[in-house]
Amino acid sequence: MGSEPADLHDIDTSLPHSARVWNYWLGGKDHYESDQKAGDAYKEKFPLIVPMARESRDVLRRSVTWMAREGVNQFLDVGAGLPTANNTHEIAQRIAPDSRVVYVDHDPIVLMHVDTLLHSTPEGATDYVLADMRDTDTILRGAARTLDMSRPIGLVINDVLGHIDPWEDVLTLVRGLVSGLPSGSYVSLTHADADDELHRSVQEEYNNSGAIPYVLRGPEQTVSLFDGLELVDPGFVPWPKWKPDAAMPGSLTMRAGWVGVARVP
Repeated sequence: MGSEPADLHDIDTSLPHSARVWNYWLGGKDHYESDQKAGDAYKEKFPLIVPMARESRDVLRRSVTWMAREGVNQFLDVGAGLPTANNTHEIAQRIAPDSRVVYVDHDPIVLMHVDTLLHSTPEGATDYVLADMRDTDTILRGAARTLDMSRPIGLVINDVLGHIDPWEDVLTLVRGLVSGLPSGSYVSLTHADADDELHRSVQEEYNNSGAIPYVLRGPEQTVSLFDGLELVDPGFVPWPKWKPDAAMPGSLTMRAGWVGVARVP
C-alpha cells in the first residue's frame, strides 16, 4: 500500500459519517448504529435518497466500463469511499485484466477496509494514496508510483465534490488534477443536484447534525468543471440518462445528480 494508515483509535462512531451512511443505503455492512439512525432519518423524510445512492454507484460502473472499452487501462479514483460492489478496479479489470487503479482518500474509516481495494488481478495492480482531495500535487505524485503518467488515465471523481467548499476550491481541485493528465485521458465526474427543495432541506438538516456536510449544487454550476475538456455523448446529463443499459437499477429518480465524461485534449 502506498501510505501508512492513520490512527484508527480517533474514529468517533457516535457521530454519523457520510461514507458509512452511504454504505448503509447501498445495503452494505460497514456502518454503526449512529449511521443507521442518520440514514433512516434522512430516507424517512426523503425516500428518494436510496435509489439516488444506487444510481450514483451505477453510473460509476457505466462510466468506468465505457472508458475501459475505449482502451483506457489506468484509473485514478479520487475520494474512493468505502468499498462496495463494483469498485473501480473490479469494473475495469473485468474488461482489461491488466488495468492499474489508484484510489485516493484521506479517511481512516476507508483505510480500515483498504485491503478490499487492493485485491487486484495478477496482471493488473492497485494502490492507495492517503491524501486530501485538495492536495493535488501529492495525489499526482502518489499515482505516478503505479500509473504511467505519460499514457491516458481515467480520472474518476464520483459524487464527492459536495464535500468541498467553497466552490473556488472545487475548481482548483479539478483543474489541478486534470493538469497532470496526458492528452487522451478522460474525466468522469458526478455531482448531486440542488434542484429539489425537499432534498435541500433534508440535506441541510443532515449537515447540521455533526456529520460531514455535503453541498448540493445545480448543473448550471457544475458543468463548468468541464471547461476546456471535450464532453462525450450524451454530454452532461442526469445520472440515469448517461448511457443506460440493462443492468441499471430499476428505480430511477431522474432528480438525482448529474454526470459527464470528457476527454482531455
